[in-house]
This record gives sequence, C-alpha cells and structure tokens, in this order.
Amino acid sequence: MTAAVHGSSVDIPTQDGTADAYLAHPDDSAPHPAVLFYMDAFGLRPHLKKMADRVASAGYTVLVPNVVYRYGRAPVVELPEFINPAERPEIIQSIRPAMETLTPEAAMRDAGTYLDWLAASPLTTGGPVGITGYCMGAGLALRTAGSYPDRVAAAAGFHGAYLASDAPDSPHLLAGRITAELYFGHADQDATLPPEQIDRLDKALTAAGVRHRAEVYTGAHHGFTQADTAMYSAEATERHWTALLELLGRNL
Repeated sequence: MTAAVHGSSVDIPTQDGTADAYLAHPDDSAPHPAVLFYMDAFGLRPHLKKMADRVASAGYTVLVPNVVYRYGRAPVVELPEFINPAERPEIIQSIRPAMETLTPEAAMRDAGTYLDWLAASPLTTGGPVGITGYCMGAGLALRTAGSYPDRVAAAAGFHGAYLASDAPDSPHLLAGRITAELYFGHADQDATLPPEQIDRLDKALTAAGVRHRAEVYTGAHHGFTQADTAMYSAEATERHWTALLELLGRNL
C-alpha cells in the first residue's frame, strides 16, 4: 500500500552555510521513520525528487540534501533533460568543481547536521534513520553509517563509486564502527568499482561482523537507477527498489 506524498523545499543551516534540500513525507502530518537520501553526482533535480517521493510513499520521511551546497544551490550546473555523458563529456567536467568542495570531513560534519535536523522534525519518529545513496552518495551512506553508528539503523548504496579504494580515507575503512545493516547493489559494468574493490569491501564488512548483503547486477552500468540518464536500466532499478524497501522495512 502506498501513501499520498507531500514534497517541499527546505533550507538546513550547517556549520559552513545553508544546505538546500528536498523533503518528502506521507501527506498525513504524522511522524514517520526518517530516511536520509544521498544524491548522485548530477545532483538534486526532478528525477531524484521522484525517487524520494517513492520512498516516502512507502511510509517514510525522506530528506535529500544538496550535498555540494558550498558550491551553490541546486541545480549547481545546467543539465539537459536527458543526460548522456558519452555524447556530452563536458557535463562531467562541469560538475567536477562542485564535487571537489565536498571533502570526507566536511561531508560528515554535514551528515551530523542532517541527522540532527531529521531528529528534531515533527515529521519523524526520532529513532535511528535509514540511508540510501547513489553513485558518490553510496560512499556518503557508508561513511555516515560508520561515523554515526548509534544513529543509523540501515544503509544502502547503489552503483557506488570508489567504496574500497587504496586511499587512506576510503569509506570501507570505517567498517569496524558500523552497527547498521547494509545492502549494496553493484553494477558489473562499472569502472568506478572494479571487482577487486567489491571484494575488498565485502571482506572488510565480513571481518568486522557487519550485517550486510552485496549483489552484483549483471548487465547494469554505473548510474543504472537514474531514469534521466543513458545509464538507466528499468530491470535493475526495480530490483533496487525491492532490496531498498525490504532493508528499510526490516530496520525502521
């Protein structure tokens, strides 16, 4: 059963400025479990709002912050209605400066602010939250679960990028702090998360005793959940919805 949804724009004061965001929740004015929704690199736009609405329709209050607010309010760059980086490589170049404003340290300061904002909202039940993240957002979801273990009950990441790299601040190195249940839906056609990183992530989570499941979606490309891009896969996206809503349902 799905609920009617109300969506609105909100501004969230942070230590470094003001983050613009989208808030979606069932249109009943009642409190619901909170979900923090981390954007992909293309940012807060109509498609992500539709995705947030779908999560909200399942009975959640969903916050989608513009995580690169330091660079500007969304949309931080002009995007075509249909995004095809293969034909328009300048799109990736145009968003790179915005991405560079978000260091892991700044992102986790912001994460604490988003969690505080959700906890204080009369539209949430105030308990531990769920998180879902896409592309760069999958790494933010993993970092947030490790940085705020007592406040995150479940976290999912889809077509995540560089989740278990050789970098000294790779998100997988937080595995030992995580108490949430995790789910990852990887794309097998994804240069940003090659098989060796998938294996490294799984081994780190297993060694830390983290409840998790990771699945590789055969034939899916990086960005497969994004219907306004050339990477979209309807089949893989529906699989993602099933896995995500089951994860949230078990834990929130």
